[in-house]
Amino acid sequence: MAAQKFKPGQSGNPAGRPKDKTHATLLRKAIAEDMPDIINTLVNLAKSGDVTAAKVLLDRVCPSLKPQAMPISLPVNGSLTEQGHEIINATLAGQIPPDIGSQLITTLSYQAKLIEIDELIKRVEALESKNEPKN
Repeated sequence: MAAQKFKPGQSGNPAGRPKDKTHATLLRKAIAEDMPDIINTLVNLAKSGDVTAAKVLLDRVCPSLKPQAMPISLPVNGSLTEQGHEIINATLAGQIPPDIGSQLITTLSYQAKLIEIDELIKRVEALESKNEPKN
């Protein structure tokens, strides 16, 4: 049997990983040191009409707004088809945003699949109970 490299409970690298020596840490330090120059360059480029530089600055200062969920009120009675019509009509009328309308239609589609699966399970169970041998 070969001799063990390390003794149990004793680290093979007692000093541990060297601090601040990874590539990412070194890159962050280099960028941090030059950050004022980088920002000034971006500002000057943006002022001279560089749209990409302006976008970089604006994205950092004014990030894009995330959509906010808003309560909506739609009739929930009727068939899934009727509910789908209500959602489409509300979307077309501007009562709900298109992305929310799309999400609601997708949700109705999933609901239809759940109902279909539930009905199939009931039908299979009924057939199985009908075909079970009677004792």
